[in-house]
Amino acid sequence: MEEMEEELKCPVCGSFYREPIILPCSHNLCQACARNILVQTPESESPQSRRASGSGVSDYDYLDLDKMSLYSEADSGYGSYGGFASAPTTPCQKSPNGVRVFPPAMPPPATHLSPALAPVPRNSCITCPQCHRSLILDDRGLRGFPKNRVLEGVIDRYQQSKAAALKCQLCEKAPKEATVMCEQCDVFYCDPCRLRCHPPRGPLAKHRLVPPAQGRVSRRLSPRKVSTCTDHELENHSMYCVQCKMPVCYQCLEEGKHSSHEVKALGAMWKLHKSQLSQALNGLSDRAKEAKEFLVQLRNMVQQIQENSVEFEACLVAQCDALIDALNRRKAQLLARVNKEHEHKLKVVRDQISHCTVKLRQTTGLMEYCLEVIKENDPSGFLQISDALIRRVHLTEDQWGKGTLTPRMTTDFDLSLDNSPLLQSIHQLDFVQMKASSPVPATPILQLEECCTHNNSATLSWKQPPLSTVPAEGYILELDDGNGGQFREVYVGKETMCTVDGLHFNSTYNARIKAFNKTGVSQYSKTLVLQTSEDTDSEEQTLPFPVPSERLPLRRMSPFSSTLNLQPSFPGRSYFDFRSSPHQLSLHSSLQSLNAPGCSFEPQSAPYTQLVDIKKLLAVAWFAFDPGSAHSDIIFSNDNLTVTCSSYDDRVVLGKTGFSKGVHYWELTVDRYDNHPDPAFGVARIDVMKDVMLGKDDKAWAMYVDNNRSWFMHNNSHTNRTEGGIAKGATIGVLLDLNRKTLTFFINDEQQGPIAFENVEGLFFPAVSLNRNVQVTLHTGLPVPDFYSSRASIA
Repeated sequence: MEEMEEELKCPVCGSFYREPIILPCSHNLCQACARNILVQTPESESPQSRRASGSGVSDYDYLDLDKMSLYSEADSGYGSYGGFASAPTTPCQKSPNGVRVFPPAMPPPATHLSPALAPVPRNSCITCPQCHRSLILDDRGLRGFPKNRVLEGVIDRYQQSKAAALKCQLCEKAPKEATVMCEQCDVFYCDPCRLRCHPPRGPLAKHRLVPPAQGRVSRRLSPRKVSTCTDHELENHSMYCVQCKMPVCYQCLEEGKHSSHEVKALGAMWKLHKSQLSQALNGLSDRAKEAKEFLVQLRNMVQQIQENSVEFEACLVAQCDALIDALNRRKAQLLARVNKEHEHKLKVVRDQISHCTVKLRQTTGLMEYCLEVIKENDPSGFLQISDALIRRVHLTEDQWGKGTLTPRMTTDFDLSLDNSPLLQSIHQLDFVQMKASSPVPATPILQLEECCTHNNSATLSWKQPPLSTVPAEGYILELDDGNGGQFREVYVGKETMCTVDGLHFNSTYNARIKAFNKTGVSQYSKTLVLQTSEDTDSEEQTLPFPVPSERLPLRRMSPFSSTLNLQPSFPGRSYFDFRSSPHQLSLHSSLQSLNAPGCSFEPQSAPYTQLVDIKKLLAVAWFAFDPGSAHSDIIFSNDNLTVTCSSYDDRVVLGKTGFSKGVHYWELTVDRYDNHPDPAFGVARIDVMKDVMLGKDDKAWAMYVDNNRSWFMHNNSHTNRTEGGIAKGATIGVLLDLNRKTLTFFINDEQQGPIAFENVEGLFFPAVSLNRNVQVTLHTGLPVPDFYSSRASIA
């Protein structure tokens, strides 16, 4: 918690906050420090004088603004005051944190009140020392600002955790270590003071004495004073004003400025803001974890630079020694160059380590502070600061954005020694820094013959131009969102082929590629337009050419020309095209294009023997189980088509392909069924719970079945008990009709019960839950059952 300490110190005095107040800009100040930095505005600059003089309304005419502007960032209740022409210049001081502190323009009158409670002069202005926003106080003065009791509680807990031992509160000189605490008196005693001041007789005999540590805990858990309204000091906060973003009392709603505003329950908004802050902290925590790993990488780079430096120096010495006496004079100069490069690299990396360490310390401090705030049980106090903390967390997370966690220096020494010149050219020897002066790589070329789509996945392949002499260190593949939106990076690496999964069915995506090296990046390639698999309700057609009777890929034997088109080569693979324009090529899908002159195809094995219904060719989806999203207890085999489990508890596994449109049917055969378990089959969202039976949460729709009967289950609700179970060798069919938004189950080619679920829409993944007593095998690429197709056509 030491890194949180800076969050708990006043920017003016540099000490822990004492009676902190919340400014409209969400920053905090000690009440006494706020008094010290008040500046009295000249009478001619005050809103009252401008109003009396009849001057025009300006952006800073505060009397014409709702008083809520003191607390709402949506208003212009505070402006930026750089100074006043008629105000006398006053010297400024600097706080321990480097903040300029302006003393009061007039000395406070003699009073018996504390400085924090003394009356504020008229036309007083306070400027936040952190964001430099200014505002003029109203008649309530500093009492108009709410107190930050959450921050006070965090400071108390922090100071108590730093204390080495609890001391007696009644020792007159050197306090001794406390041995007990009285819960009724709320006082810590050492043994002598307890016997003298708290004897175990009379009324004191009924008091409860506890150990000091337990007493400290009881103090922390004691209920805090209920917060009151700043406008109605006798009323407690009971609601939350959504427009002004602050807690209010019932009088504010009935007769105050919040009467026409939208309000919500205080407890509900407290929980909502705690949830938002927790979610924001999750993202920031991931950034902090990445930063820690990045620091380890940087420290490893220091060692690697050291090792590379030694290796490079040894090589350099060997080359120089081979040139005998003539090279000795030059050797020292070259070694100096290497050492200079060495020091430069170390300096850059160490500077980045230092910068990243400071930023990580600040991030960790903010995280610990936020976690302590989340522990607070005071809803109104929490809501006073939650919006500011959420913004700070998001801002800090953005600071760890793209490029922050990238090394600024490589570990390689981009130097090569040219030892080819003759002996008389020794004095012209120098390092040739090829990488620093090399041009950017050429624009990559997409290889159309290797690009394709399959179900909702797309595979793209590219290469460097044949005559390119500049090597590329890697490639960046970008894809839009399928609706013509902005491009996003989906792959960065050295490979020249990439498969992108999880796309939407029956959607059009644009893809482009560029190359990069240390000098820079190339131009984008021409845009490739990809079409994923269509819905099953498309119009029925037949191919005008024979195709293989088995699902085998085809090889294209001739290169593409600017007029040729590409047709999917196996079931489930869809069209893609290049659009031909100054910026895009178009290669339109055409069933006849495969028979165009110059386009020859060679089957991998089986000859063309039959005509295929194109509806069936494009409707079915081929997929397997997904090891990446499955529970760790799931055991895969048979190319991820067969699964079982190592646990007696139910575990969930999903299919690799998600469906959002069309009609889809797949089957599972029971390979092993021992001890009458009840596996579940159905569909689920990607974030379904993986360690319970399918259908226990609201992210799955399933049928679970034993050896005698079955039930449908969603969100732990069991319905439609149906006789008829499964055994070894049984076949379970799942039919997902997203056109009609229904889910139906089959056992051994017979429909099991009525339609299981209706009004299902969204993105669904095939799903199964089982334990170690069950093993099933997945069968995909199946057509819709004939009786269901005929029923659908009649409907």
